[in-house]
Amino acid sequence: MEESAVSLQQQLLEAGVHFGHLRKKWNPKMLPYIFAEKKGIHIIDLNKTTECLQEAAAALKSIAKSGKKILFVATKKQAKDIVAEAAQKVNMPYVTERWLGGMLTNFATIRRSVKKMQSIEKMLTDGTLDSVTKKERLRLQREKDKMEKVLGGVAQMARLPAAVFIVDITHEAIALAEARRLNITTFGVVDTNADPTKVDFPIPANDDATKSIAIITHYVTAAIAEGLAERASEKEELLEEEEMQERDRRELSIEVEEEEAPRPVRGAKPSPPKRRVPLAGGGGRRPSQKR
Repeated sequence: MEESAVSLQQQLLEAGVHFGHLRKKWNPKMLPYIFAEKKGIHIIDLNKTTECLQEAAAALKSIAKSGKKILFVATKKQAKDIVAEAAQKVNMPYVTERWLGGMLTNFATIRRSVKKMQSIEKMLTDGTLDSVTKKERLRLQREKDKMEKVLGGVAQMARLPAAVFIVDITHEAIALAEARRLNITTFGVVDTNADPTKVDFPIPANDDATKSIAIITHYVTAAIAEGLAERASEKEELLEEEEMQERDRRELSIEVEEEEAPRPVRGAKPSPPKRRVPLAGGGGRRPSQKR
């Protein structure tokens, strides 16, 4: 096993990622990811967690590199702040307050709500509402704050995301169902009480402990950031290559023009300027006559 994998396993162990739920709450489909049972609690196999986490990170990196958006979803109290901060670092949309039904399947309506929120915000800042009553202004401010709390994380999401990263797929069952219905790639932190077959890229781990959520979220966020950096680097290289090609084309066109231009013969006398001959019928210019 690679040294990096061993180091990652050690970090996962220290964060308590291996602690699952009580045996009586387990989902039989999680059996391949369970290492053992201790004092009635299932222990997750960290070898499997490491493999799944690295596979998920590689896929997320590829999606980010292609320029597509990844939606982060985590409304649990112990996960919302961690996920919101991580998503903001890589400029990705997120939902950490409340999942509105139809946020993906009825995306057009959600976009209208976002535009309404942005319209109210603009009116509050540009002085449009200076002439209205204080009560009306306060009402609009409260409405805007309420909408921003729920929709603020997806305000810049102009189209459906290419992937959804979910912490606790059981808690976020509606979000997972909508993503699956639209064939959006799903990534999820899956505990021993959940069904891993519902997710395209399951990450078997403790989804209740703050440290466990943090280490997994930060790991996948680092992969996304790496994908974005590679995309930016490739864009710069492509731009430089286009500039070089354009410069080469200009230089080549100048050389072609110089080659096509007539060259004077050595030793030849320059031809005298042609004299203008007046046309018959007085069409030419007559010489001036002295009186």
